[in-house]
Amino acid sequence: MRRLARELRQLRENVGLSREEVGEMTEMNRATLYRIETAQVRPQVRTLRALMSVYRVAEDRQAELLAMLKTAHEQGWWQAAAELPEQYATYIGFEDEAQRVLNYESLFMPGMLQTEEYARAATVGTGPTLPENEVEHRVVARMRRQARRDPPLAIWAIIDEGALHRQVGGVGVMHAQLQRLLDVSKDPNVTLQVVPFSAGAHPGMRGSFAILQFPEEHHLDVVYIETSTGDLFLESPEDVARYSLEFEHLRAMSHSPDATRDLIAEVLSTMR
Repeated sequence: MRRLARELRQLRENVGLSREEVGEMTEMNRATLYRIETAQVRPQVRTLRALMSVYRVAEDRQAELLAMLKTAHEQGWWQAAAELPEQYATYIGFEDEAQRVLNYESLFMPGMLQTEEYARAATVGTGPTLPENEVEHRVVARMRRQARRDPPLAIWAIIDEGALHRQVGGVGVMHAQLQRLLDVSKDPNVTLQVVPFSAGAHPGMRGSFAILQFPEEHHLDVVYIETSTGDLFLESPEDVARYSLEFEHLRAMSHSPDATRDLIAEVLSTMR
């Protein structure tokens, strides 16, 4: 789905048309075209054909784009789960296509490394008015995201040390969560680092973010930022470069993976 969206946006830019101009030529709402180009909705076949006509796409290329659309209609489990918020479902779809994720977390454990009990406690704690069934839907979705795939998603996670000490769910839940961090840190597809308190002020104090990196032949990377007023997906080369540089600064300020395991084990040993 995201690949098709990227291709359509590139085709529009290649012919030098704005979304407003395409809207006038196809009688399509500008907002609808934006949602198609950002992979938030799938275009109907007639819509895709109309866009390809405006973009003067060659016949063999049209067949390829129609095949992409057919593949996009084969829903993933997150698309069929109507109970998930739309933006969260969009993120899961991006994550499913990604090759690697660079994730910095200032207050929580990275979602892909959370235990079920920690995920539930974090969801309830940050959303005290959420109905119980919605909490469970989100926890189940988080666990399904962690299911193994081939090839596995490469994860480079950086956590602020404060998240190791914040007792989300209580001592028992945190003990199991920290043990899970130690276990998954040994996986070849996981790199785990902690920014220690001794690092002082650092760029990550502005908030958490994730950079989704895709196979080179597909499309550009995406920065994902979750906020209380809505999730952000940043795709401009400038935004991606800025957050990539911020991640590099955090990586340099963090403990090495070995020192990180030592710190987690130390914190774990103090829990009673």
